[in-house]
Formats: sequence, C-alpha cells, structure tokens
Amino acid sequence: MERKTLAIVGCGRLASIIADALNANLLPEYQLVATYSRSIEKARNIADKVNNGSQKENSCKACSSLEELLASKANYIIEAASPDSMRTLTLPALKNGSSIVTLSIGAFADEAFYEEVKQTALKNNVRVHLVSGAIGGFDVMRTAALMGNCTATFDTEKGPNSLKRYSVYDESLQTEKRKVFEGNAKEAITLFPNSVNVSVAASLASVGPEKMKVSVTSTPGYIGDNHRIEVKNEQVHAVIDVYSSTAQIAGWSVVNTLRNIVSPIVF
Repeated sequence: MERKTLAIVGCGRLASIIADALNANLLPEYQLVATYSRSIEKARNIADKVNNGSQKENSCKACSSLEELLASKANYIIEAASPDSMRTLTLPALKNGSSIVTLSIGAFADEAFYEEVKQTALKNNVRVHLVSGAIGGFDVMRTAALMGNCTATFDTEKGPNSLKRYSVYDESLQTEKRKVFEGNAKEAITLFPNSVNVSVAASLASVGPEKMKVSVTSTPGYIGDNHRIEVKNEQVHAVIDVYSSTAQIAGWSVVNTLRNIVSPIVF
C-alpha cells in the first residue's frame, strides 16, 4: 500500500499529538515528510519524533521556510499554527496540489477569502478539511441549516487567565464572573483571533459567521473551555455541549479527520 504523504505547519503540542498517533500506528496510511514552524527547533523536534519512531528511514525533513515545505508536495498539509499562518499557507498549498487539514478555521470568517479558497480548491482538484477541534455536531448543524429558517448560538465559558492577551481582560475577572463579549462569530474571531476558531467552524456549518450569535463568559478559577451550541429551526432543536480541560481534543480531532479521509466507511 502506497502511503499518503503529510506535512505539518505549526509544531507545538497539537503537532506532537499527531506525531504520537503516527508512532502508535493509528495512521498507517500516512507518512510524515515535512515539518515547519517559526522555530526550526520545534520543527526538528516533531521530525525527530517520527524519524526515531514509526519512520526509521529518517524520511521527515524539518524545513526552514514555508517554500521548502511546499516543495515536498505533500498530499495533505496539516495547519496547526494560527489564522495568520492559515492565510499565508492556503492558496499556495492548494495551487501546489496539496489538500489542507486545518484547525485555524477563524481565517474563513473573511467571506472573500473563504470564496477564493473554495474556487482555488475546485480548480486544482484538492480539498480543505475543517476539523472539529474542541466541538462536534457538524452533521446535525449542516442538516438543520439545509432545512431552512435556522438560527444558531455559540456560548463559551473560559477562565480569566486564558483571556489575558486580549483587550477584554482586567484584574477584576480574577474574582468576578462576567460576560466579556456578545456579538457574532466574525466579530468574535477579530477580538479573540486564537481562542474562538470553533465558533467560526460552527457558523460555517450552519448560518454563517455574521448570523452566528456568540458570547464569551469569564469565570474565576475556571479550567479549560465549555462550549454550548444551539441550532434551531421549525422542526429541530439541537444542543451540543462540549467541555475540555485541555486543548488535546483539537489535536486528536486532526487524527480523526485523517482516519476518516482514508476510511472505507465515513462518519
């Protein structure tokens, strides 16, 4: 069996989960051939992990530039970096013949970019796979939206420490529970570019970024993220609750997507 080739952009904790899955033979249909990160050391760490594990032939290369990674012509490029990286990577990768598996779905809140990516993928006979990350239920969201007259909300609860890098933060959040944002998914990803990608993912599966109502609540001492998605039409009311204490579920959702791509039975 000829294995499909993978490359990874963004070599942090989530990339490490994917490397561990490769080493555990959970992705036997794939071979990791290239890694890239802003830190070459991080890229080498992931490459070394698989070269010393499942790929004894030392076939994975740590790349010092995005152009070097694209030259590998991997069948699938996994993006686990940031929405900005996703914007830089996507069009060149698709034109180069690589499909993309992405966690930084927030980049697609820009409708013009989303449409350009879609047309580029069609033209080059490749795909962009939006992984579920820390949520789920894309199937029921898409189905309810297809039925018409659909509304959707996305409410998330976080600890104040996870909000320190954003303008909504102040020290009172350490002792006071407060809703720090209400708006739509497009506004949310602008304010929290690395924290609410899942709200954009849910919006793309349902009513769109400008129609998905989003709220963010800060709770003192809270660990992890608690997401609640509600989708309603005249016949269906679906509620999807997902709590995760760490971000590991996002990395494993990439593994699940890769397994689904090659599976003879698709969920």
